[in-house]
Amino acid sequence: MAPAPRYGRAVARTSARRPNKAVERSRSRLSVLVLTKDEEKNLPRCLASVAWAHQVIVVDSFSADATERIAKESGAEFVQHPFESYARQRNWALETLRWRGDWILVLDADEQVPPDLRAEIEGLLAGGPAEAGFYVKRRVYFMGKWIRHCGWYPNWNLRLIRKGRARYDDRPVHEHLVAEGDVGYLHGDLIHDNQKGLAAFFEKHNRYATLEAQARATQGGRLGLRASLADLRNPATRRRTLKREIWPFVPAKPLAFFVYSYVLQRGFLDGPTGLLFCLVMAGHELHIGLKTRELRAERSRPGGPVPETVPVELGVNDLPSSRHSMG
Repeated sequence: MAPAPRYGRAVARTSARRPNKAVERSRSRLSVLVLTKDEEKNLPRCLASVAWAHQVIVVDSFSADATERIAKESGAEFVQHPFESYARQRNWALETLRWRGDWILVLDADEQVPPDLRAEIEGLLAGGPAEAGFYVKRRVYFMGKWIRHCGWYPNWNLRLIRKGRARYDDRPVHEHLVAEGDVGYLHGDLIHDNQKGLAAFFEKHNRYATLEAQARATQGGRLGLRASLADLRNPATRRRTLKREIWPFVPAKPLAFFVYSYVLQRGFLDGPTGLLFCLVMAGHELHIGLKTRELRAERSRPGGPVPETVPVELGVNDLPSSRHSMG
């Protein structure tokens, strides 16, 4: 369980314009993992933002576009592996590949490390941190605009980990990276800005709604409340706790989500884009609810229940890192 955010040494900064020997040594200790499937539109910006790292490995699920060429031309190592699930793909990479760095930064292809976060990571690693990992807050963009409210910022994700000290929990949806030991928190933002357009956005969320519906259709009918009060107080674990333990039992989820994101989380401060984003994600909740009802109806028909999961063809970046329809 992650402690409440603390900064201290986790936010030590070193100017990128005045490198020193300690920073040069830190570069040799950082590796980067990027998963891909047909990411020719996003990958160039992602790889350019981590070109300073000592090692970058792209793990690809047999892309049909120019992903392989882009990765190799950037100098990244390129590995292909069949995609089973988001968690299993990354666990395979973390446990199987030859990592030269002491630390691994885990990215999606539609994410970029800006200069201030780079300087913070370099300064942090130069100081020899004792933690097993560090949370980074994502800055999510929708239709070209930063979603600063709606419950989507800060969006904490464990992304910088010490090699061999973290792995993903094996879930088909809502998987999280879990570190073995203490964790810290960084100040800099990780940019999440997908360049594939709205068509890909809606296709992605349609597939994600199927996975979420499968999870809800197999969930028990009683309120869980298995998490501790500390999980609810901690901003890094609050979202997943609410999502897993309480949200499945909230009635009228599309309306509840809109009120939560647009009113309570002040999505209206993001202007017209904030309104559109909240409406789209409320509609996403409606799709999940309808698919859940359909799956449960299938299970109740004579002839026995249907399988717990329905095959869904996914690209490795189809599941956004936030992986929450509730903010």
